[in-house]
Amino acid sequence: MAITQAIANNFKKLLLEGDANFSNSSGDKFKLSLYTSSATLNSSTTSFTTGNEVTSANYSSGGGALVNAPTSLTAGVARADFVDLSFQNVTLTARGALIYNTSSATTNSAVCVLDFGGDKTATSGTFTVQFPAPTSTAAILRISG
Repeated sequence: MAITQAIANNFKKLLLEGDANFSNSSGDKFKLSLYTSSATLNSSTTSFTTGNEVTSANYSSGGGALVNAPTSLTAGVARADFVDLSFQNVTLTARGALIYNTSSATTNSAVCVLDFGGDKTATSGTFTVQFPAPTSTAAILRISG
């Protein structure tokens, strides 16, 4: 089993069908769920799953709601970004995450898989997922041609 960082194939299709709005003021609602190293997540992941999702007293299944940051376009690269997400007072170990769209016509449709590169742990503390700066080469979601 493995977590492989990728944009979900299904998301690419839904994007071309107009089923994704990342606007920070009126966009779709996205969530991020955390997974153990036993999870299998990759470009073929189509939707949120509870299989091998982390558990903790203060972590709810499905993860946390993301806040859409403003989209941007510079030098032919369009970017979407989210505000960093923190889970407070948790004890958990996560290897990766899934960002999914709760507003999609396809229920809880996968957007992308994040691989943390190793297990990350919080013990009775705060677990924060920090998104990269929304630059043309580092944004969490970017489209260029």
